[in-house]
Amino acid sequence: MSTAPSEGITYAAAGVDTEAGDKAVELMKSAVARTHGPEVLGGVGAFAGLFDASALKSYERPLLASSTDGVGTKIVIARAMDVHDTIGQDLVAMVVDDIVVCGAKPLVMTDYIACGRVVPERIADIVRGIAIGCEMAGVALVGGETAEHPGVMEPDDYDVAGAAIGVVEASRLLGPERVRSGDVVVAMASSGLHSNGYSLVRRVVEHAGWSLSSEVAELGRTVGEELLEPTRIYSQLCVSLAESFEGLRAFSHVTGGGLAANLARVLPKGLAASVARDAWDLPAVFSVVQAAGSVPWNDLESTLNMGVGMVAVVDPSEADALIAASAAAGVSAWTLGAVGADTGLPMGPDVVRGAKGVDGGTVVLSGRYRA
Repeated sequence: MSTAPSEGITYAAAGVDTEAGDKAVELMKSAVARTHGPEVLGGVGAFAGLFDASALKSYERPLLASSTDGVGTKIVIARAMDVHDTIGQDLVAMVVDDIVVCGAKPLVMTDYIACGRVVPERIADIVRGIAIGCEMAGVALVGGETAEHPGVMEPDDYDVAGAAIGVVEASRLLGPERVRSGDVVVAMASSGLHSNGYSLVRRVVEHAGWSLSSEVAELGRTVGEELLEPTRIYSQLCVSLAESFEGLRAFSHVTGGGLAANLARVLPKGLAASVARDAWDLPAVFSVVQAAGSVPWNDLESTLNMGVGMVAVVDPSEADALIAASAAAGVSAWTLGAVGADTGLPMGPDVVRGAKGVDGGTVVLSGRYRA
């Protein structure tokens, strides 16, 4: 049996540095405070975040929407490049953009960071990125936790997760129940790979023999810079569109499962959405990944967003105006396809029926991508 050191075993000797945690909090305070409006009570460091929900009294039947998520193995790229101030935007996007699909306005967000060793400056960079993302999303960062896990995680390992709550008036709830035959499917451009499919992408990078500093002509920058491009945050745009367009039926956030599977989640049984693959120019990163790894196209589009990060389903009378409103907000948008009756098309490589256990409609992908 080993003996304890003469000065006794301390928490720091066990691998947890509470002083480093305190320093990290001090470094991140100002960034977090910038996300706080008058609705946020108290400051950084309280046991629980407080948000004044008095505004909800104006709702006839307020529905709370919640979501939680992480950023997957994109964390590996951030750690390898020692760039930690963008991964927070990815986290915010993955959480709040799941909330807005039902028409809800995100209100508050919390984060959780687990690490092998607290490096105050690194933790502050991560949280600063989360705070910037929250500002972009119009959501208050009201709390968070940093946990040091020596012996469970390697010293420089970390992972992040977040959760958010939003609100929507019941009568304004978006979703499959609103979708009608004849509706138009509108695509909103992604900023790149966003934050899913990185296990596939990292394997392709390895197979191609690239380093993160490798320059790829088609990308116009290094592999690492491309892979760390932050996820686009659509929440404020989507909330604005939901408030402005009575004919808006549903949104679909294109994450894991790709365009077809996620669009199918907001289609009711009996309807099908026809999507033309040649309706847009495929961003270079997707064709580069496909070519470098000889990735089957069906596998690629069931894993990555293919340049479409958010989809809106809208009444045809408002489709052009919605596209223009998105463009005016700085997000390219275009007609992706249309909704019609599900005619019982046979299963095949271009057909997706339902998605993730949802007894939904059908998405039919046709044509070839314009790479």
